[in-house]
Parts: sequence; structure tokens; C-alpha cells
Amino acid sequence: MLLRIHRSADNREVVGICDRELIGKTLSEGEVTITISETFFGNQEATEEEVVRVLMDGDNITIFGKRCVDLAISRGILEPESCRLIDGIPYTTIIRI
Repeated sequence: MLLRIHRSADNREVVGICDRELIGKTLSEGEVTITISETFFGNQEATEEEVVRVLMDGDNITIFGKRCVDLAISRGILEPESCRLIDGIPYTTIIRI
């Protein structure tokens, strides 16, 4: 799993978490096209514990990939119905206000 934390102008966290093998892939579904870029998701491997810690506390989190989404669901952070598929890949966004 890859994890990258960005800081917004108001110092809030914007987090990208994805399965490593998705980097560089472009996913399409209807009119929606998303490229899973290293620029946003990074290239640093993270442990499950690191990912869970960020999932618990992050303000704005984008998650792509079966392993990452399944981890969030298994830890009770996400409900399965809050996830969608694009090109067969599960994804979701968590926004905390």
C-alpha cells in the first residue's frame, strides 16, 4: 500500500492511499476517467498500522484499490456500501468536517 499526505493551504491533511500496482494506471467508467498518479499517491510503502492511523485521523482521504478499501472496511472505518467501482477497482473518499 502506498500512502502520501499533502497539506492544504489551511493546513488540513489531504491523503492519498492506494494499492501499489495501480500507480500509473488510468481507470475509466462512462464519462469518468481517473489516473492513479505517483504525484498524488506517492511511492512510499506504508504498513497496515500506518494506513489505519491515517484513516482514523485524516481530514480528506482518497482510497483506491481492493487491499486498501478492504483494510478500511475490516477496521470499521468504512461501510462497504460507501465504496464505488471504477473499471472494476474499488475506491472511496472520506471527508471529515
